[in-house]
Amino acid sequence: MVKILLVEDDPNLGFLVQDSLERNGYETLLCADGAAGLRAFQEQNFDLCILDVMLPLLDGFFIAREIRKENTTVPIIFLTAKARPEDRILGLTIGADDYLTKPFQLEELKLRIKAILKRIPGISSSPITKPDVFSFGQSSLDYPNLLLTVKGKKLILTQKEADVLRLLGQSQHKLVKRDYILKTVWEDEGYFVGRSLDVFISKLRKYLKADSSIRIVNIHGVGYKMEVGEV
Repeated sequence: MVKILLVEDDPNLGFLVQDSLERNGYETLLCADGAAGLRAFQEQNFDLCILDVMLPLLDGFFIAREIRKENTTVPIIFLTAKARPEDRILGLTIGADDYLTKPFQLEELKLRIKAILKRIPGISSSPITKPDVFSFGQSSLDYPNLLLTVKGKKLILTQKEADVLRLLGQSQHKLVKRDYILKTVWEDEGYFVGRSLDVFISKLRKYLKADSSIRIVNIHGVGYKMEVGEV
């Protein structure tokens, strides 16, 4: 499994990127400041590093210089709000393999990671994705076909219903944050979109009502969690 070091001080963005990479099969360690990130690199082995530039304690450029003193080949991707050409040139001069300006699409980041890993001998660039047909309780979701089966009864979902249910079903007993659901499914987190999410959760609870082993729990103001237990 490819192991990635992610150093990002924005907790929401850090969670989104880490969760997205892990869902695609990449083992990802998230550090919230530059000192922790550099320490993690010195203590562990990583196949790729993703560094924010503006970080507490030590900035991304400093970390990259220190990394290059110890390892001249590990790929480095900078994430930054700095869009000036001179900043990009500095990052590449230090030894970065890529430079992604915020805001960016998670899919673009994953494609760039895949392209970089293709150049490294012995490392597979193809992430190990989680299955799109999976079970929870006495129910199952065939995501590619938008087919929900609850105790033998079949129901065709809308695309967004299936998207939300997949996120919850793949993270059973774990909190899935509202921000992550909104940005992943709707690519937005506005008020009205947030209200739409509440409606979708209500619909999913209704669809799953016949399966008493499943509960979709609301963690107020934070997100949702699918709990699966005894019937």
